[in-house]
Amino acid sequence: MSDVADGLRIAAVRKSFGATEVLRDITLHVPQGEFHTLLGPSGSGKTTLLKIVAGFTPADGGEVALAGRPITDAPPEHRNVGVVFQHYALFPHMTVVENIAFGLKMRGAPKRERLDRVAEVLRLVRLTGFDHRRPAALSGGQQQRVALARALVIRPGLLLLDEPLSALDRKVRQEVREELKRIQAETGVTTIMVTHDQEEALFLADRVLVLESGSVRQQGAPADIYRNPVDEFVAGFLGAINLLQVTVDGEFLRIGAQRLALSAGRIDAPPAGRSGVMHLAVRPEQMIVELGGCESTASGLNGRLIATEFGGPVVTLRVDVEGQRVSVLTLSPDVLASDLWRPGAPVCLRIRQARLLAATGSTS
Repeated sequence: MSDVADGLRIAAVRKSFGATEVLRDITLHVPQGEFHTLLGPSGSGKTTLLKIVAGFTPADGGEVALAGRPITDAPPEHRNVGVVFQHYALFPHMTVVENIAFGLKMRGAPKRERLDRVAEVLRLVRLTGFDHRRPAALSGGQQQRVALARALVIRPGLLLLDEPLSALDRKVRQEVREELKRIQAETGVTTIMVTHDQEEALFLADRVLVLESGSVRQQGAPADIYRNPVDEFVAGFLGAINLLQVTVDGEFLRIGAQRLALSAGRIDAPPAGRSGVMHLAVRPEQMIVELGGCESTASGLNGRLIATEFGGPVVTLRVDVEGQRVSVLTLSPDVLASDLWRPGAPVCLRIRQARLLAATGSTS
């Protein structure tokens, strides 16, 4: 393993439970101070990987190093890792201060040091004044911040978050994730968070690692993965997407009886020499919809409006294009200002950005 002493390095980590292979040669580098998310569906292996890094589960193979020091075989208490669990795991009989100070007490820190460091993290998570409350007297968001303070008070070299926001309702979850982003930026602690929530992953992370069936499907900056997914799984897992079945024909895409020029939008060209059936992956917000037919069939796609779904500031338009259903997001005023947006109305779809992917799944 590299001797570069920065952040976390995972090399070729493997894990099986019986005949089930859960992780397959996972390699990952989280530079010092960065926030990475492990994103994937249930059973993808993300929590198992987190437990291996924490030392709760042994790997079958591979290496783990933190700050240049191998920790593959080190017990959890010798790894200098802070962990925040999905359900907080606070001691109900202890006060906020006692919960936060527990790790320091187990490490033999003097009482004065414990109190000073607890006061420091209470200010950080904005819970000063809650010192003597017990968990039952706190809201879910406050309990989560106590759990985060407990993990940070030991000044870990790595912070691990296991679905930390999943037990909160939507409004509180949004508030706590903003606090989490602020706290991570202020402390500069290297952080890995496990989540199946795409919105959380894109909002919080410097880099996202997408896992599926124990393998890495794609890793990179959130915006890059969102805009340039490598395959249909990643495209569909990171938000809503349209997968239009098309046939590549030189500089054009054939969609039923229509022909769309590759130059009609930011459509990535197919690999050299690639032709035949593919999927045009385009996000609902990466299209412009206009009433009426397209002036040029090479610059846009003709379709018919199926339904209009009001969603507050935005409207989702369902459009039929050659028998394929397409979803388009547009601002509410653009649609509500006219009563012409009714089912059956002819529309023209223009593409801002799209990506051609191998056609391996559904066309809808």
